[in-house]
Parts: sequence; structure tokens; C-alpha cells
Amino acid sequence: QVQLVESGGGSVQAGGSLRLTCGASVHIYNNIYCMGWFRQAPGKEREVVATIRRETTTTYADSVKGRFTISQDNAKKNLYLQMNSLKPEDTATYYCAAVWGYTPMSCMEAATYGYWGQGTQVTVSS
Repeated sequence: QVQLVESGGGSVQAGGSLRLTCGASVHIYNNIYCMGWFRQAPGKEREVVATIRRETTTTYADSVKGRFTISQDNAKKNLYLQMNSLKPEDTATYYCAAVWGYTPMSCMEAATYGYWGQGTQVTVSS
């Protein structure tokens, strides 16, 4: 029903920027209730980075506030994550995720999401 493909990962030095893109293949894009970016570093649990609910309400993890920006382009069915002032601790595999249809669950919880991309690696060197 929903297929997600991430791109834009890579290797940068601390202080640099990257923009991740998530392309959504879906018949009815406006049935997506939440979209989000999550990340997982080696040996750590997957954590939320930023989410957008109903195309308007954005929420960020405290660790990325002021540095990362999540946005959507509905015409292109893309989700973006602009990452500025990157730090070595941002190094992880970044995943795009989507929720199809309304849910009372929080968009900030990974368990809420039923659709996931394959991930894209971001490496920040000091």
C-alpha cells in the first residue's frame, strides 16, 4: 500500500549539512496521517528524529531541535529532512516511516508506524 525509499545519505564532517529525501509510492497520499524520520546507531535502539502529522504539525527530538527541519512536498509525494550543524553523534542509519489512516497513537512512537523505508546511512566525522 505504501512504499518508501530514502536517499541523500552520505559522509560529512562535523558542522556540515545533508538533506534526506523519502519518496512515497502510494495511491492516495493524503491518507497518510503521520510521516517521520527515525534513526538507529550501531548497538542502540531506534529513536525518533522528527515527525509531521497531517502535513502540518511538526515535532522534533530534543537532540536535533534547531538543527534539523522536516518538511513535505505533497505534489512530489516527498518527505525531507534538512540536517544542519551535524555532529558525530548524528551518525546512524536514517529511516523514513509512514502511518496510513488515522491513529490515536503518537506520531513520535516507532510502534505507531506500519510502513518503513530501507534506510540510508549518515556518517559524521569529527
